[in-house]
Amino acid sequence: MYTDISVREVQIFKSQASARTPLKFGAVVVEDLPIGFARATVENRSGRTAVGWGAMFLMDLWSWPSARAPRRATTRVMCDLLDAYASLVADFGRFAHPVEIFIDSEDGLRQAARDICRTLTPGEEIPFLGALVAASPVDHAIHDAFGNVNEIDSYRGCGPEFMSSDVSRYLGRGYEGVYPSQFLRQDYLPAVPIFHLVGGLDLLRETEVGDAAPDDGVPNSLDRWIERDGVFCLKLKLRGQDMQWDVPRTIAVSDIYHDTRRRARPDLPQRPFLTADFNEQCQSPDYVVEYLQLLRERAPRVFDELLYIEQPTERDLDAHAWDMRPLSALKPILIDESLASPHDFHRALELGWSGIALKSCKCLSADILLLCAAELADIPYAVQDLTNPSIALIESIGLAARIHTIKGVEANSRQFFPDANTVIASVHPDLCEIRNGCARTSSISGPGLGMQIDKIDGFAAHLTEADAAYRRAAAKETP
Repeated sequence: MYTDISVREVQIFKSQASARTPLKFGAVVVEDLPIGFARATVENRSGRTAVGWGAMFLMDLWSWPSARAPRRATTRVMCDLLDAYASLVADFGRFAHPVEIFIDSEDGLRQAARDICRTLTPGEEIPFLGALVAASPVDHAIHDAFGNVNEIDSYRGCGPEFMSSDVSRYLGRGYEGVYPSQFLRQDYLPAVPIFHLVGGLDLLRETEVGDAAPDDGVPNSLDRWIERDGVFCLKLKLRGQDMQWDVPRTIAVSDIYHDTRRRARPDLPQRPFLTADFNEQCQSPDYVVEYLQLLRERAPRVFDELLYIEQPTERDLDAHAWDMRPLSALKPILIDESLASPHDFHRALELGWSGIALKSCKCLSADILLLCAAELADIPYAVQDLTNPSIALIESIGLAARIHTIKGVEANSRQFFPDANTVIASVHPDLCEIRNGCARTSSISGPGLGMQIDKIDGFAAHLTEADAAYRRAAAKETP
């Protein structure tokens, strides 16, 4: 294709971000994380060159919750793997579409992961999900650069006019004649409902807030978030091993929504949309069946408000081949941590899962392919978060605004890492600050992924400075 690109250079920047308040999900508490940024320079067959950007939290705590390797080592693996993948893609050596570059680099990504782990975490290998998270800044940068160099919206470059083969090349038999453009919206939805995260440590009422809470004008309790931002989609992080906490917590969140709506926000919908995420903590799906039955008995209104359940059991679908049909008969059950490949997708359907969670941290190329699989299977899908900060926030909301999610998009960096969004807020204010429960996408425009990096004052200089500080801190920690 005349629009195919060849990668000329990939530069990597890293920045350390500290949480405003701790984020608890499953058995994990997140307080600080590195953000990986990538800047790709590409050339198309006409000899034009352009750059593209990508970013993602390098969240080992979610993608690689290792019980054996120390945290410092797992973080270092993900950072080094981002560097290695950038070099791998820069040496790709031929013209291709971004999805083709991603798929044809997959074996190299796996090998790089093994090589790095052999040195830093001997005896412990990073799962492919973790490798995808490490690679995602580069993959997004390639997609952004592809659109920029060809002066097109990158999502509009996913049809037969721009891709030299249909998705059967990547997904196999049964997908002949299928292109992602069949399932992508031509334009961004003007407004996307935002799922507000209710973490395991989050306070629900202002009366619970103590003197130690941050005094920075940002809400410290769920009722104040609802009042200020008008959020009506709420995602609950539950324990999965404590029914006496999980059921009352779910009911309490619903009650607070209704109380706040009556008291301060009568303009909000009469009922919220709730989702429950157990982050693999349930020993079996039987726990969730019991949870749903108890919820329906004690609070049928709240049961009806629950839109779907997310990833209740451990992620290895072959080691723990639970039959999900009894659960999916009660509520849709979406796979998340278990989904890192088309094989995982088909295995999940065999086991009775209802749908999938797409995430920009799993690489945009993979999301585009899994979107095709989900649409053809006629199953629901969501776009979930990795507390996406900075331009990763633009990437994730942009993806959700171009597809047909079950409901909106999760976006919680404004809660836990608001400082990481400061640099992009001047150009994308309605993505960083939510009003009436929705992100407005008018600022996502132009070629590429619509991030308008050239309009963000001092973006490259800010990253250069942050990267230098990150490297100095990392050098001090290195034995």
